[in-house]
Amino acid sequence: MAAKISSLNPFDDDTDTDDDEVEKRVTSSSLNAKSRYKNDSGGGNVEKENQTVQELESYAVYKSQETTKTVQGCLKVAQEIRSDATRTLVMLNEQGEQITRTHHKAVDIDHDLSRGEKLLGSLGGIFSRTWKPKKTRSVTGPVITKGDSPNRRVNYFETREKLGLNHLPKPQSRTNEPLPESADAYQKLEMETAKQDEGLSDLSDLLGELKNMAVDMGTEIERQNHGLDHLQEDVEELNYRVKQSNQRARRLLRK
Repeated sequence: MAAKISSLNPFDDDTDTDDDEVEKRVTSSSLNAKSRYKNDSGGGNVEKENQTVQELESYAVYKSQETTKTVQGCLKVAQEIRSDATRTLVMLNEQGEQITRTHHKAVDIDHDLSRGEKLLGSLGGIFSRTWKPKKTRSVTGPVITKGDSPNRRVNYFETREKLGLNHLPKPQSRTNEPLPESADAYQKLEMETAKQDEGLSDLSDLLGELKNMAVDMGTEIERQNHGLDHLQEDVEELNYRVKQSNQRARRLLRK
């Protein structure tokens, strides 16, 4: 150790140690410091006491940059979840429209069946009693809930706006501006803190959107379940009346 220290003495007559060797030692020291950062050790309390102010500042900047990357990673995951939730909302919307169209078809079948029942009731001869089908309930069609209208038509842009697909562009952020090369550790830490604050703010907004979308999904699913129950009741009523009409037609054919 004493030999190494004497070799770095500028007043030493030994000329074997040159500037290249000193530079190699400094580079090796920087790599070792970076290795300690990646291992999240930064050295124990004793080792930190032995570090220089510059090394401690570099360690603080490194940890701040790692925190920024973590926040940006969470933001990216939230954006992907929002994309999946948006596609789910679109599919739920299309599914709800399909259920409504199917129920309207059931109403059309009811009208056609009613005309057929009147025709079957008028047949059978002069001395036959007028046949009337038994109805347990009337077919009323799809249920119109509050805020939902069968005549509602929303264009593409309004649909995307409602689903949160159209976002107003945000003003240019100062965190996107690169720092000058002469920036010190304090300026770098300030920049990283600003990036983290901006990322956390965006993450908070995204989580609010996801909450609203989850509520919309639950409301739409509940509405569709209620609509399917009502559709099943109407279909069962139509099946019952169709069986009666078939029995009436078979009796007429046997006469």
